[in-house]
Amino acid sequence: MSGRVTKNDILSFIESGAPAPATASAAGIAQAPQARPAAQAPATAVPGTQATAAKPAEGDRVEPMSVMRKKIAEHMVLSRRTSAHVTTVYEIDMTKVAKLREEHRDSFLQRTGTKLTYMPFVFQAITNAIRKFPVFNAQVSDDKIIYKRDINLGMAVALDWGLIVPVIKRADDLSIAGLARAANDLAERARTKQLKPDEVGGGTFTITNPGVFGGLFGTPIINQPQVAILGVGVIEKRPRVLTTAEGDDYIGIRYMAYFALSFDHRIIDGADAERFLAFVKEQLEDGQFVI
Repeated sequence: MSGRVTKNDILSFIESGAPAPATASAAGIAQAPQARPAAQAPATAVPGTQATAAKPAEGDRVEPMSVMRKKIAEHMVLSRRTSAHVTTVYEIDMTKVAKLREEHRDSFLQRTGTKLTYMPFVFQAITNAIRKFPVFNAQVSDDKIIYKRDINLGMAVALDWGLIVPVIKRADDLSIAGLARAANDLAERARTKQLKPDEVGGGTFTITNPGVFGGLFGTPIINQPQVAILGVGVIEKRPRVLTTAEGDDYIGIRYMAYFALSFDHRIIDGADAERFLAFVKEQLEDGQFVI
């Protein structure tokens, strides 16, 4: 109805065994905005496809889009129409985080009952950055900017039938252990279709992880009505030029990753996006996390 996802939509999806309609493409995630632009096509059609409708040739296989795939198509196009998308990419040295994770992995599992991945470190670096740059936790409402009080992190979870975006509520109140528990629990229940409707809504900033499939980086689509989304590329060993205290250069093997930040240029300037991602880089490269 009007291009929006209602509570009844979510409940009907869950009852039918399908995922809730907070969906994402392989390049990023987008949910329906709160209002449909005037130029939007009718809800029965998939926006952006009318002008490029193709006729199948003999021998081609044709199948209708699933409801979920239609929602993905609508949400992607609506997000591109709504926000002025810009993406900046940083290369971040994750070596200290990798060593910290390796050092505490076994004891962490025994103490908390959950696995320690890289993502809780990324989540905490992001919440710290949002506290410093609150515009990244905002929404646009006509000619006003709404700065959201709570930091609710959406995390893309890959499923056999698409992607879903469960939300870690008030993520800035959680420790590394709390973030790990929340993320692992939501991901597992997403894959087993056990998420509750309120666990896929209310996000204020989204993180997608194409690196889990080996991708270096992507240019993710903003998850409306949010104003920024972070894509984390594969974390892998790569050679890097380093410098000793004496000023001598040498080549070392480090754990490196590309971080791609897409942001809404309507309210976020390029300089602010650079400062935000530079702060995230500093946090992760310093590796000063309490486990």
